[in-house]
Amino acid sequence: MPRVTEQRSVRRHEVVAVLTERMPGRFSAELGLTLEPNRPNDLFLWFLAALLYGTRISGTIVAHTHSEFARRGLVTPEKILKAGWDKLVVVLDAGGYARYDFKTATKLLEVMRHLVDRYHGDLNQLHHAAKDARDLESRLTALGKGIGEVTVQIFLRELRDLWPKARPELSHLAVLAAKDLRLLSAASARRGGSPVEALMELWNEGERKDKTFIDFEAALVRLGRDYCRRRWQACPMREYCRRRGAPTATGQRTKARVKEHE
Repeated sequence: MPRVTEQRSVRRHEVVAVLTERMPGRFSAELGLTLEPNRPNDLFLWFLAALLYGTRISGTIVAHTHSEFARRGLVTPEKILKAGWDKLVVVLDAGGYARYDFKTATKLLEVMRHLVDRYHGDLNQLHHAAKDARDLESRLTALGKGIGEVTVQIFLRELRDLWPKARPELSHLAVLAAKDLRLLSAASARRGGSPVEALMELWNEGERKDKTFIDFEAALVRLGRDYCRRRWQACPMREYCRRRGAPTATGQRTKARVKEHE
């Protein structure tokens, strides 16, 4: 039995290494952002991206819209507030948010106003004011009615290395991918702890060079979003998937409505 357990452990480490090699990592890096203590403006721009990702819209449109904000200098809460509703609608339309421009402009102005009034426009102040991880999530949600659990999860999961209180649960897409790759098992669930703790333990068992757990988590989200939930035949991790013998989709989405990013 110990030999079998050891073989399974080696296989799981191989799967993790292959996954992080084949799938892109952090979404923030894709937008050219670096989330570090000495780059507070990148932190705000990542928050803006999370707000945009929280809408049912494609990641490509989010990237285009985000670049429009940067190109027009709308890179702080104060500048977004100064731009006003009409200009925000123009920016969102230019990025491809035609279906959600009015609603998203209203949401952004509400969130920015609360961020400025309560925390002087500084997300680090919001984190400092939070008592713990749950309070942090509550304070983010309280910035505006357009901020839900998915948006908070998107924002915080890339801050695990930056904010001590950033400890969100795994996205359901990351859980789906981890189960398909046999990285989360019934045995690990019985030992107690959350799925994110189980995957962190697995990640820390291996020697990692240029990547962090955040890259691993983002890779799982991408795999779950782009392949597991849609059952694409061309999945880059197909040889490791527990469902590889099952019928696969030819391109249609699942019936459940889920936000495009999540």
